[in-house]
Amino acid sequence: MVMKNKKTTVFLLSFFFLLAAAFMTYYYKISREAPKRLPVMGEGDHRIREFAFVDQEGRTVTHEDVKGKIYAVEYFFTTCKGICPKMNENMSEVYQAFRGNKDVLILSHTVDPLKDTVEAMKEYSLKYDADPKQWLFLTGDKKELYDMARYSYLVTAADDTGVVDIQSDFIHTDRFVLVDGTGHIRGQYKGTDKGAVSQMIGDIKELLKEK
Repeated sequence: MVMKNKKTTVFLLSFFFLLAAAFMTYYYKISREAPKRLPVMGEGDHRIREFAFVDQEGRTVTHEDVKGKIYAVEYFFTTCKGICPKMNENMSEVYQAFRGNKDVLILSHTVDPLKDTVEAMKEYSLKYDADPKQWLFLTGDKKELYDMARYSYLVTAADDTGVVDIQSDFIHTDRFVLVDGTGHIRGQYKGTDKGAVSQMIGDIKELLKEK
């Protein structure tokens, strides 16, 4: 009788151990597959506003062209000797991580459209072997570019690098901004920090799962 009880106990313990192992395996699999829900930034139902800029190929690019796409945004200027080279070196890593993925774009806006003509933007883009269908270098009207930074992407001259020239209202921020396919901002990252950029790459992958 004692032997029978021992066998029953061993059987039950083995059964519960296997059941727990199966549950943990299932939970781990589900937690790995389920997309991480990224926050939505901005007040209310804040979305990117309408825009129209010109890319390095001379094409007009509007909000309609990025609808349904996940895209990373930055502001820079081609003659910058400060943080811009580091930012674009890091943005190039984002580009390489998703190169050829039609659901992911990069929008690099100039803050100095007077100097950053279509030709200048094209020459600059070649440094990074940028496919103009995926990594767009945008120029256009200065006020519209700056209004997009402030009111759509929520980056301002109050960010880390501040104002270079107060009289010319020269915005120069080190922030990368992540936008989802519905025009919502899902993250901001320090573009000069490789750890932050790696996080953005991971967050883009999570947004691709949401799609």
